[in-house]
Amino acid sequence: MMFVMASNFKFGPQETTVFGQEHRLAPDFRARLSDAEDVAMRIAVVAEWIFDEYLRFFAQSRHLPWRALAVFEAREHARAVALGKLRLSLYSAAVRQLGTGLREAIPDLVLHPSVWQQVEAAYLPLIRGRYDADLAFAFLHSACRRVYDGEWLAVEYAFDDDALRQAPAAGEVYQAWPCAGPVTAETMQDILRQARFSVPLRDVAGDAELLAARLNATLAAEFSVRSIEMLRAGFFRNRGAYLVGRQVRIDGSYRPLVIALLNEERGIYAEALLTEVAQAHNLFSSTLATFHVSSLYYHEVAAFLHSIMPARPLGLHYSTIGYHHLGKVAVMREIERGLKRAGEVLDTAPGSRGTVAIGFTAPHADYVLKVFRDHPTAGYKWGTFPGVESILRKYKGVHEINRTSSMLDNILFYNLKLDRSWFAPQLLAELAKDASNAVQLQGEVVAFRYLIVQRRMTPLNVFLQQAPPEQARNAVINLGHCIKNNAAANLFNRDFDARNYGVNRYGMVYLYDYDALEALTDVKVRTNLDRTEGEEGIPDWYFEEGVIFLPEELESGLRIAQRDLRQIFRASHGDLMTTAYWEALQGLLRTAQVPPIRTYPEECDLRPPLTTAREHGTPSSGVRPRMGSSAQSG
Repeated sequence: MMFVMASNFKFGPQETTVFGQEHRLAPDFRARLSDAEDVAMRIAVVAEWIFDEYLRFFAQSRHLPWRALAVFEAREHARAVALGKLRLSLYSAAVRQLGTGLREAIPDLVLHPSVWQQVEAAYLPLIRGRYDADLAFAFLHSACRRVYDGEWLAVEYAFDDDALRQAPAAGEVYQAWPCAGPVTAETMQDILRQARFSVPLRDVAGDAELLAARLNATLAAEFSVRSIEMLRAGFFRNRGAYLVGRQVRIDGSYRPLVIALLNEERGIYAEALLTEVAQAHNLFSSTLATFHVSSLYYHEVAAFLHSIMPARPLGLHYSTIGYHHLGKVAVMREIERGLKRAGEVLDTAPGSRGTVAIGFTAPHADYVLKVFRDHPTAGYKWGTFPGVESILRKYKGVHEINRTSSMLDNILFYNLKLDRSWFAPQLLAELAKDASNAVQLQGEVVAFRYLIVQRRMTPLNVFLQQAPPEQARNAVINLGHCIKNNAAANLFNRDFDARNYGVNRYGMVYLYDYDALEALTDVKVRTNLDRTEGEEGIPDWYFEEGVIFLPEELESGLRIAQRDLRQIFRASHGDLMTTAYWEALQGLLRTAQVPPIRTYPEECDLRPPLTTAREHGTPSSGVRPRMGSSAQSG
């Protein structure tokens, strides 16, 4: 039941296009446009063309979770990782192809932007009544952005869709098991069996006993669960699968209940149970790859995740399950509501000002917004500035990879217009003067050619000045884990300055500034430690081209003022200051032999950690992050 396609979704022939096949039966919209007798007919054909391409994208995207299920069952790990990359690129590829076709076939769309209003009017009846009407609408406006790529035409990201679709019944989204006392092994067996994999679970009874015992142990002090609710969906990412649910407490509150599954030669088994909010936050973090979710009810799935992680904005839950464009809509709505609720405006972000990026936020906002300066400030340390487009490519590249639980995702908006009243006057003056590549002031509207939005975090240098000693100690240790995870994903941040890293509410550390990002395999690891004391002359590496890295200088590059914290970092991660560590990692990367990462702490394991595979085929160093209870933003 859990992985079975919901029966009340309506699929027409175009929506069931075979994944990955040529669309040989696609209507010839170019010919129809040529035959159209008047403008109204042409408008109708354009609307149908966009809708037809949307249906093809939607059918393909909804097929991916079932592909992910199949490769999980077959243990085809390389294909599982490839599916994650495909999920991120599918939407943009569909929009890019459509936009190019529209520009070539209908040049007057570019000449007369008002035509889009007529196209939208013809398009809305085609999507009305569909559950995915909002996604179909986003596709229309993405196509518009593509047609106007490179031009200053801002487009709305959202529309009022409440009347266009009906919410499914709760029973179609999740299944409930009442609990009148301690959770029984029989209940956990039933939950495991609902997955209905086509390959057997190797020990359902044994796993159920372990799960029930672990869950009851977490509730031993005071039993307070009245039911368990599990989503009717499988969550797949890389090598792993997850059954996602929640404990419904007597007081009506929710707590996570996530079962992590692995598939090895002897069959599928439950590896871990996650019951704490911090554990769920780390697993569902947008600093990792997107999940494939075998449920069509993406709004209800996002709301369900939000119920067990309420401190995480709803827009990020959409992004976690692959609906990035709906996440964009939700994020902008959250920013607007937050500004109105607090009576605040966007202004320069606290902390050190970036030499390349201009960051801005509001005191109570959950997000930081960024654009790039036309030219870096005098503090820029990397020689010739490669240009804004080069920096944008780095940020886009980070969005399209598995961020190894150590890098913030970037929500990228293009051709976006925002209300001028959202901005402090001094910020607008700076944006117009120093970031004209990104911003134009158009009356009461601020038009952005591009805009980057990231989850707000406390800058690490600020955190270390304010945090209690134990939290500061954990953050410094997690900084080393962050550097190692990024490096093991072939990502090297040549600017180790603590100002480029942030700390979330659980003490996890993430890189969020990417203008100094390079591929580790392109970096030349050198040292001065092999030089004899008193040796004169310039070292040989000084004349080499490319990025040169001296590991012994890493600690000073952190620019952490507190001596005791630098000592803690050195004691925990002294290997980072050796050429042996970096050269060995480069060798592994070049032969694709990097260990997997871990996305939940060892205390979640149901068995002693012997040879478990962890999560699941993504390059990293197998670090064990330290999770605290900091109340900082995250």
